[in-house]
Amino acid sequence: MKKAVIIPARYASSRLPGKPLRLLKGKPLVQYAYEIAKNTSAHIVLVATDDKRILEAVKSFGGEAVLTSSDHPSGSDRVAEVVRDMEVDVVVNLQCDEPLLQPQLIDALFEAFKNQKVEIATLIGPLSQEEWIDPNVVKVVRDKEGFALYFSRAPIPYPRDGGGVKEGLYWRHIGVYAYRKETLLKITSLPPSPLELEEKLEQLRFLENGFKIFTVPSIYRSPSVDTEDDLRKVIELLP
Repeated sequence: MKKAVIIPARYASSRLPGKPLRLLKGKPLVQYAYEIAKNTSAHIVLVATDDKRILEAVKSFGGEAVLTSSDHPSGSDRVAEVVRDMEVDVVVNLQCDEPLLQPQLIDALFEAFKNQKVEIATLIGPLSQEEWIDPNVVKVVRDKEGFALYFSRAPIPYPRDGGGVKEGLYWRHIGVYAYRKETLLKITSLPPSPLELEEKLEQLRFLENGFKIFTVPSIYRSPSVDTEDDLRKVIELLP
């Protein structure tokens, strides 16, 4: 199985402009993502960006990067452009917003594709009570085989009889995806779906079109960086 990790890096992030180049202890977020990817079993690691500043930054730390179109509506579309003519079986889409992600979790995603039923896989992690009510934290519920039933910014599942978040039932989505190449090309050819547009979650396009998403649990708490406040919190967690 030929494996690739592609890191889509867009400069014009709405909530944190210039996010891939924002520094954590002197190192840009895109470099954290690249180093995580290089510590996996991936045969190919590549940054896909529409901005020459990011391209030059990646080259400055010895990484590989390519320029892509600036018209892509999502990271998956940018990844699809890069892998379309690439000889690869499984592709991981690793954003620049998970600087504390453990490399073995990416290998766990690759491992999931030994199951021929898996076309798309993603990571999930523990969910706190505070995160459960936070619309910036995406929640996921899944079936008995580990496939996602739904993703939402709303607090799901909802405990009608009260009580707090229950371990093993309440999950936070970690926005790292893996796909079989042919599946990635199919889903990125589809138009945005109604639920995707309503919740602003691209994975709902996959579910609405009948694609199943396998979820790989993580025991690690890996905070993502989407806002200035997130950036400050992650800096405090770095060694």
